[in-house]
Amino acid sequence: MTSRTANRPASEPDLASYDLLAPQLSGGKDSAVMNYVFMDAAERAGVADRVISYHASLGVLEWPAVVVDGIRYPGVSELAALQSAAFGIPADRHVEVTRTVPGPDGTRMVHSLLTEMAAYGRFPRMGSPYCRKAAKESVVSAAWTPMVTRMKRELGRPVRILKVMGLRSDEGPDRKKRPAFRTVQSNSARIVDEWLPIKEWPIAAVKEWHATAPVPYCWTYDSAPGAGDWAGTTRCSCSLCVYAARRDLLLSAGRRPRLADLYAEVEQVRGDSFRADWRITDLIRHAKTCGAPDPGIICPDDGPDFTALQDQVRAALKVEPRKLPDLARDGGRALCSGCAVHG
Repeated sequence: MTSRTANRPASEPDLASYDLLAPQLSGGKDSAVMNYVFMDAAERAGVADRVISYHASLGVLEWPAVVVDGIRYPGVSELAALQSAAFGIPADRHVEVTRTVPGPDGTRMVHSLLTEMAAYGRFPRMGSPYCRKAAKESVVSAAWTPMVTRMKRELGRPVRILKVMGLRSDEGPDRKKRPAFRTVQSNSARIVDEWLPIKEWPIAAVKEWHATAPVPYCWTYDSAPGAGDWAGTTRCSCSLCVYAARRDLLLSAGRRPRLADLYAEVEQVRGDSFRADWRITDLIRHAKTCGAPDPGIICPDDGPDFTALQDQVRAALKVEPRKLPDLARDGGRALCSGCAVHG
């Protein structure tokens, strides 16, 4: 494995100045590397006992665990827990959170991101990435609140939190422009700084690190589970992410056809396109008529969790949306020379 010292970030914040060190583990390839680099820094600073890792679960929308030829390949939430444990964080200091809303019986129930899209009436866009806040940032921030309330009372000052993330510059222009260190929240209760310790790691270095890593990477990165060829999807967030490339989306739709069809229901009822340039109905049609990457595996999505998601989404679609689909009023573009442009 590549040595920790060789890949130490050029600069890092004073970890000992924080009351809570909070790596955000997505379960993806970059989050594993991030936690490896971060925990080395925390151990060197003598503050590993201040670390609590967090995974904002997307539930059914995440890549699930699969079994192929008797071998089980973990799903995203399980991988996040493995990434936490692999570098010395005790199991009771890894927290999985998800968005919930009041249920009909007064208890809390999971509120899926796809349900939120159906209720909102629009899919997320580069100019309106509400999915990141609704399903990830807000739920983690809410999980901090009881601790912040207690610690602020004990400390007599705002609680200092370092949020650590595995974003990298070569993932896209928005992430390249994002500072490696910045303050993202400051009020009388908490001061939250954000650190991206592997921001300048290229994808080749990430893959090289994984070759001898103590934790597996998600099966979706390969052409088929266990292939080890990195020829699958390039992302490991939502199975069908509105920010993903065309090949990723075609491959994901092939691997999770029932989930793709549920997204298509939301698109058809609300009128907003999955992306400003492509409708998911066109992506599904293109995959069937013009060709798509071999999925390598097809997830059945036939369990009770998927049924509950389907029921929740369809219930949301029966209610008037909070927003009109103004962001989708353009002609889009064809997926290939043989495809028509959506209207």
